[in-house]
Amino acid sequence: MSFPPPVLEHCTRHPDRPTGRHCTRCERPACNDCLVQAAVGSLCSDCVRRSRPARSQRMRNRWASQRTPFTVAIIVVNVAVFLWLSVGAAMPDSFGGVNQNEFDLALSKVFIDDGQWWRLVTSGFLHFGAFHIGMNMLLLWQLGSILEPALDRGRFVLLYLASLMGGAAGALLVTPDALTGGASGAVFGLMAAATVAFQQRGVNPFRIGIGTILVINLVITFTVPGISVGGHVGGAIMGGVCGWAMLEPRWMRREEWAGWVAPLAGIAVALFLVYVVA
Repeated sequence: MSFPPPVLEHCTRHPDRPTGRHCTRCERPACNDCLVQAAVGSLCSDCVRRSRPARSQRMRNRWASQRTPFTVAIIVVNVAVFLWLSVGAAMPDSFGGVNQNEFDLALSKVFIDDGQWWRLVTSGFLHFGAFHIGMNMLLLWQLGSILEPALDRGRFVLLYLASLMGGAAGALLVTPDALTGGASGAVFGLMAAATVAFQQRGVNPFRIGIGTILVINLVITFTVPGISVGGHVGGAIMGGVCGWAMLEPRWMRREEWAGWVAPLAGIAVALFLVYVVA
């Protein structure tokens, strides 16, 4: 007795390819190229696509999986602003060689007197030259990689903003008539906060380099002309004080709320000092 040869099914997506395999979920025939190994069995490309979360959910999951999303976001904003500044219209030489876009973001007492308080923040995203932004962003990346995972993301942003505001207040106190800009105040605040955090944990910050980097940058601040001494020192003081409250080890922590109140109080103090100066 003879039997007819078995009839092979063909791949749903490639009708010219015979196959004996099926999608585990929809049971449609599929060739090896169309199947993806799953936890149980294999799925066709259509079922894989349908099983994926919505795009908005995938974006939220990707954001949640990042260790330093706000550090990256701050760097991206600084770089984007720097590129925008490069196309500003030229201004008279009497303004120190800055262009119109740079002038619109810079900080000086005359602008605060005029009610332009937003410059306390915008000046922190203003950089004069590639070396200026390059050094600040390198330090920001290194420090953010340490501090953002140690803090929750909201507290890291508050620490950065408090340090930025401390730097702006310091710049206005020391050199109120200068045209100031840069993320250096905020970066110095992060350096001081990291130094304090290691010290609190019994780690000598000079043995791991962070203390040495802070001291070297302070020496440069006081010896190289054209650097905002008030901005750097003000940011360092603010970051150190806030970091002492925010990064206290859990076994030493007395009040959880202090980690949120400290940077908010620091921002309020900076605004008060600016108000007094203005």
